[in-house]
Amino acid sequence: MIKVSNLSKKLSNKLILDDINLNLKKGSIYGLIGANGSGKTTLIKHLVGIYKADMGSVKIDGLEVFENKYVKHDIGYIQDGLYFFPMYSIKKMADFYRKMFRTFDEDRYKNMLESFELKEDLRISRLSKGMKRQVAFILTLSTLPKVLILDEPIDGLDPLMRKKVLNFIMEDVSERQMSVLISSHNLKELESICDHVGILNKGKMLMERDLDELKSDIHKIQVAYSYDIDDVISKEIDVLHSEKRGSVSLFIVKGNKENIFETLEKYNPLILDVLPLTLEEIFIYELGGVGHEIKDVIF
Repeated sequence: MIKVSNLSKKLSNKLILDDINLNLKKGSIYGLIGANGSGKTTLIKHLVGIYKADMGSVKIDGLEVFENKYVKHDIGYIQDGLYFFPMYSIKKMADFYRKMFRTFDEDRYKNMLESFELKEDLRISRLSKGMKRQVAFILTLSTLPKVLILDEPIDGLDPLMRKKVLNFIMEDVSERQMSVLISSHNLKELESICDHVGILNKGKMLMERDLDELKSDIHKIQVAYSYDIDDVISKEIDVLHSEKRGSVSLFIVKGNKENIFETLEKYNPLILDVLPLTLEEIFIYELGGVGHEIKDVIF
């Protein structure tokens, strides 16, 4: 559905994106994560056709996005900084969307207005940040986009509204095979809905993997021995991070789980357990884990 190939971009003579590759399949949800300044928003502006690539290509269904009105018609885009026409009510803004998008669906529009308990005659400029965000989702999802691009989409929404928004998105993914790319710092929320993740770091795609596959390759293990052999173990397995609390060591390790266990077991551990690993922890320790601690309580 979306294919980014060898994309590079300079802004003010600074390399922002460096040879980026990204693949988003039809009917899937892709989580784009990275630290501030990693290039996420610049990449998204290429996906929606705002920026032209210096090198490489950005295609949806095999067609270039930049300056292609037919491709852009099928893209729904909600950015962090929302914009609506001054003085417009929800109704007037919906009229504009009706004229711009032939796919505008009245039933979806009315259903979402009712679900979010918003009245059409409300002037958008007078709404709270969270309510403006709701309006953006109502209007965008009412166009029935084939591709939905979201940049920090749920900032300002309370937990109930977030759940409603995500339910509508999941419904469209399931029923219409809509493809979704979400850039967010809320990794816990991304983890609950994403099929694939891409980690962007300093303008480079550090990794792009199926989320379940990624979790199967990185493990959080607590282990205890009757003597100190952490330095020995660190030479035999790929340790991304380690902590010591009393006699118990906690390792974030990368590799085949069976091979890792075989290595640890040959030294006769007193304790050997695998602990749940979150997307946030994977992100932190793939980027080095400097200055971060794992907050789980271990015994």
